[in-house]
Amino acid sequence: MKTIVAFILLFFCFEAQEVWSQRIDKQTLIEDIRYLASDELQGRAAMSEGNIKAGDFLASRFDSLGLRSQFPGYTEKFNLERGNGTKGKGTNIIGFIPGSSSDQILLIMAHYDHLGMKGDVIYNGADDNASGTAALLGMAAYLTENPPRHSVMLVATDAEELGLLGARALVNDFPFPLEQIKVVINMDMISRSDDNTLYAVGTRFYPQFRDYLLQAAAKSPIRLVLGNDGGPGEKDWSRASDHGPFHERQVPFIYFGVDDHRDYHQPTDTFENIQQEFYLQAAELVLETIVGIDQSIP
Repeated sequence: MKTIVAFILLFFCFEAQEVWSQRIDKQTLIEDIRYLASDELQGRAAMSEGNIKAGDFLASRFDSLGLRSQFPGYTEKFNLERGNGTKGKGTNIIGFIPGSSSDQILLIMAHYDHLGMKGDVIYNGADDNASGTAALLGMAAYLTENPPRHSVMLVATDAEELGLLGARALVNDFPFPLEQIKVVINMDMISRSDDNTLYAVGTRFYPQFRDYLLQAAAKSPIRLVLGNDGGPGEKDWSRASDHGPFHERQVPFIYFGVDDHRDYHQPTDTFENIQQEFYLQAAELVLETIVGIDQSIP
């Protein structure tokens, strides 16, 4: 089935260049991923100084955009403990845009933490996951200027690399009934691909989103493959990132990401190794999917 879907999407791509529109400001997107993946933030490991700087940067941006939040200062704090016994607090950064006609929620998320430093070596985490985090900011800017029908919660999660701990904290302390969430959109590693391919995971469990993905893919110059959600002969990414704790509670999700590459969890996952055009196109495809869902579902 995945092969058939990929063929269909490749067919759509012949006309994609003519209908693809840009909603996310490219310059800001690139500036944001450059900063989030910079040496200044020292790999953004949970509880580190660089991680705190990254969280402050995200909260400040949410504030400048005028987002609301159910959490003071846009921050949800939760307890953390590293394997070496170090204890501290993790911080999810959470903004909210009320819907114009529905209190049902579209939850858009990306984790902002990474591996930090090992000795003097910085693991910058450009693709994993400064890419999803910067895209989240770009989408926040678009949605404040183009108010959605449904309420939108934008979440930059912490401590994903320690076991999806930020997402688990959010599920356990969600400020609304989980039943209000129509879909979780998770972005984790969306800025590079050797074969121009982005994966959308989740339609095996939640097929109601399949058409929205196909429609968005038809407008995109990149190749979208639906799969890697545990079907026959496939990998299973259905719990591989922060959508997992929501899926465990039967909250629908779509997870966007690329396959592992040679720089995954290596110090070479740097800004210089992202593919800027692919990244912008991937972020636009995700946003196109979100807009389609928002405009069409009850």
